[in-house]
Amino acid sequence: MADNRQDTLRCDPPDPQQVMSIHTKKITDSCRDKDCIEDLRVYLTKGSQTLLDTAASARVRCAELLYTYIDVEPVAFDRNRYCIDVTFYYRILADATIGSNRPAALYGLAVFTKRAVLCGEDSHAHIFRSDTRLYEPDGRTRYYANRPTAVVEVLDPMVLSSKVREVCEDKGREDLTLQIPTAIGNLFDDELVQGGERRRLFVTLGQFSIIRLERDAQLVVPMLDYALPTKECCDAAGCAEDPCEMFSRIPFPASRFAPTGCDGCAAAQDTGGYKTCECKD
Repeated sequence: MADNRQDTLRCDPPDPQQVMSIHTKKITDSCRDKDCIEDLRVYLTKGSQTLLDTAASARVRCAELLYTYIDVEPVAFDRNRYCIDVTFYYRILADATIGSNRPAALYGLAVFTKRAVLCGEDSHAHIFRSDTRLYEPDGRTRYYANRPTAVVEVLDPMVLSSKVREVCEDKGREDLTLQIPTAIGNLFDDELVQGGERRRLFVTLGQFSIIRLERDAQLVVPMLDYALPTKECCDAAGCAEDPCEMFSRIPFPASRFAPTGCDGCAAAQDTGGYKTCECKD
């Protein structure tokens, strides 16, 4: 039986206002989080660990997000929901005080893992592209072809506090060998220590993140015109805008020319970004 529905797409070259089909990412679900990551262990490099074992004190200076690994798995018995396991890798920079000398820099790695469960919508279609590359010959490419895509937006963490503890104080903690990806380990100029140390460095971080699930979608949208850039290209720094043009948009600071009262206060308000004095009681 023939399909009697009319196609909503129109192709009329003389008419710039048409209806066209586009391919984009549809956000099926999203969430935001504010994590306070307490007592996160820092795996120092060999040289840094040697300094920490003999240091009088140490304080974390800053933390930098190196990489985020994302894994998406369907929730059992609910094809619409997915578990997103996110692993954050941080480079930690600290200062160690040794005697009366200047603080020595310590470097290390900290790892934090979190999970979110979001709606990814059910899809039976397997999506392949011309740039798809096969994984191991066990069907993993086809296995992941109908899953949504997870996207994580995250800011560099804030260092809230840090502390140094003797290893004997951590006897109650379970020592697990951290599986460090080769690419992450290569970002440090020395091997990371995971055992045999006397002291351990811990840091508390504050982190803001947004996690969302996306699926491919085809939408029919009105097309008003093709998008063309209006800014001209320039090949030198500072040539993006004419300085006289920029100056012409600054309001005339009339209040700066008005006489002030005997108490030193101007009646006029701030104009054009020029700050006048404030009246005091």
